[in-house]
Amino acid sequence: MRTPERFVAVDWSGSAHPAGQRKHIWTSVAGEGAFSGFTRAELSRWIVETFAGQPAVIGLDFAFSFPVAFFRDRHLSTVGELWRAAEVHGETWLRQCEPPFWGRPGRKCPPGHAGEGFRRTDREIRVAGISPKSPLQIGGAGAVGTGSIRGMPVLRQLRSAGFSIWPFDPPSLPLILEIYPRLLTGPVNKSHQSARAAYLNRSEFQSLSAEDRLAAEGSEDAFDAIVSALRMRACAAQFPKLRQADDATELLEGRIWTPELAV
Repeated sequence: MRTPERFVAVDWSGSAHPAGQRKHIWTSVAGEGAFSGFTRAELSRWIVETFAGQPAVIGLDFAFSFPVAFFRDRHLSTVGELWRAAEVHGETWLRQCEPPFWGRPGRKCPPGHAGEGFRRTDREIRVAGISPKSPLQIGGAGAVGTGSIRGMPVLRQLRSAGFSIWPFDPPSLPLILEIYPRLLTGPVNKSHQSARAAYLNRSEFQSLSAEDRLAAEGSEDAFDAIVSALRMRACAAQFPKLRQADDATELLEGRIWTPELAV
């Protein structure tokens, strides 16, 4: 795979409502600008129309898969089968919140979750004491499962449109990968506007347009997308080194892209 030329980061949203999606989904193309205003379906179409056949890498901020135990218990053999199941049954999973899902009112974390509720990649990452949440948590503080369930059908659509989904597919451009913005921003109190503004005063962000700077200072969602896209561009030479997973667990669970960059 050759070195990509365009770098896109999407700060995702699992909101059920179009208004919530349009507000919270932020997309940044490094050096070209950032925007919100799309629903998940609209963003999927835009990605296909804009980047199909192009030398681009697109990072999406949601879990691309579930722990391997989920595949075993649901008799799923491939991640493609999981994405199809999420497309057909995802809203039922979210509505009923039956084990192994949890986090909705009255649905406590089930027994055994500490052992089987996380992917290997979730366990391996820690930034300033912060680690990814379980993709099986679909309610409560920091829950990522809702966005993941509603994102998996998008991955299926993008794969069908010719995008390589890493690490499940042999890497080729255009490439889709899972990002964890905390890995790309490093330690920063992103929930405070003053902390975001101070972070953006670093020399590496001096080329930001006034519009993008204001967006990143004013919104944590925009901040994550804008900083992540720029970090991805800084790591351009690393993407050709990516390889398809050859480990049975990783072929099911996927892997969060981890840059070789100190931030």
